[in-house]
Amino acid sequence: MSVLGDGPVVRPRRLRGTDAMRRMVAEHRVHPADLVLPAFVREGIAEPVAISSMPGVVQHTHDSIRKAAAEAVAAGVGGIMLFGVPEESAKDAAGSAGTDPDGILQSALRAVRAEVGDDLVVMSDLCLDETTDHGHCGVLDAAGRVDNDATLERYAEMAQVQADAGAHVVGPSGMMDGQVAVVREALDDIGRQDVAILAYTAKYASAFYGPFREAVGSSLKGDRRTYQQDPANFRESLRELELDLAEGADMVMVKPGLPYLDVLADFAAKVDVPLAAYQISGEYAMVEAAAGKGWIDRERAVLETLTSFKRAGADIVLTYWATEAAGWLRRDY
Repeated sequence: MSVLGDGPVVRPRRLRGTDAMRRMVAEHRVHPADLVLPAFVREGIAEPVAISSMPGVVQHTHDSIRKAAAEAVAAGVGGIMLFGVPEESAKDAAGSAGTDPDGILQSALRAVRAEVGDDLVVMSDLCLDETTDHGHCGVLDAAGRVDNDATLERYAEMAQVQADAGAHVVGPSGMMDGQVAVVREALDDIGRQDVAILAYTAKYASAFYGPFREAVGSSLKGDRRTYQQDPANFRESLRELELDLAEGADMVMVKPGLPYLDVLADFAAKVDVPLAAYQISGEYAMVEAAAGKGWIDRERAVLETLTSFKRAGADIVLTYWATEAAGWLRRDY
C-alpha cells in the first residue's frame, strides 16, 4: 500500500464521514416508486383483522383497502398487489371464487381502482390456492395430484375476470408449466393487450411462507414441492426465466427475496425486462419479531433489506413495509 509518512494515502473512509457524503456517493438507492404493497382483502368482515404472525399487517375490508391504497399513493408507492380471502363456504375443489366476477378478489380490484384510478399500479394475484378447499394452486386429478393443464384452463378464466375487474397487472404465481403463455393468450382474446403479466418466474418451495398461510386462511393439505421450485436448484431457475420471457412475460420475479439474492443477481445480469423481488411473509415476520424484542433497530433493518434487493439488481420490491418505508425514504431523501 502507498503510504505518506506514517499513514496510508488511500483512505476510503473519507467518503463515509457524514450523512451528506454518504448520500452523495451511494451506489444504490431505494425509491418509493420501486415498492409494491401486497395486501389481503377478506370476505365477510366488518373491521380489519390483525394477522398474528405478521405484526402490523391486517386482512382488509373493502373500505380499509381503499384507505390503504390511497395512503400508498400519498406515500409515493409504485403499486399494490391484491390477494383475496374468501369465506370457507365459498371454497371448492375448482376454486370457483377465483373466476366469479363477484368474488372477493375481483370486488377488491374494483374498489381499489375506483379509489386510485391509474395513480397506483393495481396488481392481482392469479392463483387458485386461496379459493380451493384443498389449498393447492391448481385443480387436482383423480389421484389427488395437481393437474397442470386443467389448471391452465382455470388460470385463463381468472386472467379475464381480473382484467375486467380493473387489474393493470396480473401475477400468475402457481408455477404451472405454460402459465404465462396461457394467460397472455386469454387476455389478448378479450382485447386486453394493455394488461401486463408479472411472472412469478423463480418461486421456491420455501419454509418462509408460513405467515402467509395465516394471512390468506389457507386450507392447504400437504405441500407444494411438486410444482414450486426446489431450493437446492439454481440452473432450473434459468430455464424458468427463458420460458417465461419466451411466453410473453412483461416482468419477472424471484420469490422469496433474501434467501435467493444469488438468483436475483443472476437474473439481473440476463434480463431486459423489469425484475421484481418479493420480500415474503416469513422475512417480514423475522425482522418484526427481532425488532419487537429490541434485538435490532427496526427501521435500519428494514431499509437495509430493501437496499440489498436493489444492490442485487431488483427494479421492483414487493414488501409489506412499502407504505411505511416510502415515508422513511421521502424523509431521508
